[in-house]
Amino acid sequence: MGRESLKIFLEKIRDGGITIEEGIAGLKDLYYTDLGCAKLDNHRELRVGYPEVIYCPGKTADQVKTVVRAMLERNSNILATKADENLYSAIREICSDAVYHSLAKIITIKRKPAEISESYIAVVTAGTSDLPVAEEAAVTAEFFGNRVERIVDVGVAGIHRLFDNMEVIRGARVIVVAAGMEGALPSIIGGLVDKPVIAVPTSVGYGASFQGLSALLTMLNSCAGGVCVVNIDNGYGAGYVAGMINRLK
Repeated sequence: MGRESLKIFLEKIRDGGITIEEGIAGLKDLYYTDLGCAKLDNHRELRVGYPEVIYCPGKTADQVKTVVRAMLERNSNILATKADENLYSAIREICSDAVYHSLAKIITIKRKPAEISESYIAVVTAGTSDLPVAEEAAVTAEFFGNRVERIVDVGVAGIHRLFDNMEVIRGARVIVVAAGMEGALPSIIGGLVDKPVIAVPTSVGYGASFQGLSALLTMLNSCAGGVCVVNIDNGYGAGYVAGMINRLK
């Protein structure tokens, strides 16, 4: 039960607008709904400000559809990550206005408008190959009501490209930097700005990059203050945390 739904429910109790049986039925699903394949956390949005998000890998199309149906019944906004086009087609069968962000591999369904932030998040990629992870961060942040500025392909192999974009980067309230290979770009940006930098290692690179492990270790060992790190290819996590920072009063 989201914040608004709970408010309406309590007002109905106060005004005598529901019966005892209806009140019991409402309270039954107050904390979570057991869907068999999943337990939908109805209080997530009330506790942390954002509704539950669907991580798609490992779930069947029917399982994802079950969760989506339950969230639609609660009039929730829906974000599903790491989704492919086949899953999107399955979701469209039950929700024609679902949107597929193909580069980010995210499905979104909007039922309630989000208040858009005045400040913005800069999402920066070292190379074009890092774009899918960076776009996952950008779409996630936008879904939760944040403005996003994208800066693409400004990695250390041509560092002059970064300096040409520093005005936009410095103007952000928080910066997400996605990089593979050796993962040096977040450290460089961290040494040039007075804003928090969220580093996202990507699984881009040749054999010794170890599917993003090299970039992860570089970022964890950054000597630049203000750099924090999420897991390999975790654009969603970076976008979520960046949004929380951006919307702090």
